Amino acid sequence: MGVEAFEAEARDQSGSSGESTLTVVIALGANALLAIAKSVAAALTGSAAMVAEAAHSWSDTGNEVFLLVAERSGRRPRDEQHPRGYGRQTYIWSLVAAFGLFSAGAMVSIWHGVTDLFSEPREGGSFTINYVILGLALLLEGSSFLQANRQVHGKARTLGLHPFRYVSRTSDSTLRAVYFEDASALIGIVLAGAAIGLHQLTGNPAYDACGSIAVGLLLAVVAIFLMRRNMAYLLGQGLSPTMQGEVLGTLLQHPEIERITYLHVEYVGPSKLFVVAAVDLVGDDREGDLAVRFRRVEADIERSELIEDAVLTPAPPDEPALSVESLAT
Repeated sequence: MGVEAFEAEARDQSGSSGESTLTVVIALGANALLAIAKSVAAALTGSAAMVAEAAHSWSDTGNEVFLLVAERSGRRPRDEQHPRGYGRQTYIWSLVAAFGLFSAGAMVSIWHGVTDLFSEPREGGSFTINYVILGLALLLEGSSFLQANRQVHGKARTLGLHPFRYVSRTSDSTLRAVYFEDASALIGIVLAGAAIGLHQLTGNPAYDACGSIAVGLLLAVVAIFLMRRNMAYLLGQGLSPTMQGEVLGTLLQHPEIERITYLHVEYVGPSKLFVVAAVDLVGDDREGDLAVRFRRVEADIERSELIEDAVLTPAPPDEPALSVESLAT
């Protein structure tokens, strides 16, 4: 990804929050319908795999609510109390959503599967209703995943990245959560269907219980991954050397910046950056005038859709200048 792609992401940022909200709303509607349908099927058939799928959909439904709160909270404009904006609230609420997936989805599914595995076999209901509900789930979850996948591919193409690499590393925690939750839902449907099918073919309910455990383990892996990514951004996720080089190149294009000797960049929200740099400005001003020029250049830099806050300090005269090549290598 070059400076052009970096600037393209800045231009694209103005409409990305609305698209992320649409992605969450679609996922919320699909999961709410499926949570009810799977719960009915689990109650009628006693299938452990369907209980796991119901727990999965209920946890996903709750998570989408948290993600909507994350989107709304993170878009608040910065103020005097929060000069770097409220973007990190997105990661806080996304972390809560990921923990909900782990506790309400993964733990319930594993616990119920283990309990059924060592319990006396029960008389099950019709297998047909399970297959009908799983087929409906495949259609609804697939529609939600296609929306998230379309957004991921569009942004990855803009930045010149592989879609999976982009969604794994993007600062847009809402998009990442919906993408991985929908992907795990589709895999979970396949696991549950296979477990129920083996139960029907062999008459052994242990396969059904193992399906519940498998779904729970899948959710645990996804939830832990999402929690770790949100924690990284809350602690102050820095940019890769390549991205730092691109930020440096963008700053050096400013007509009043002559050289930069120090650069620190970190995410403070989805596609929002906090930049600290030691710079030499063009010309030779008195100290009082220099402070005014620094603030004016900071304000210019902050007009970028990607840069939430910029802090510039005078560069020490004996420090070597940074170059895009030195940061990118």
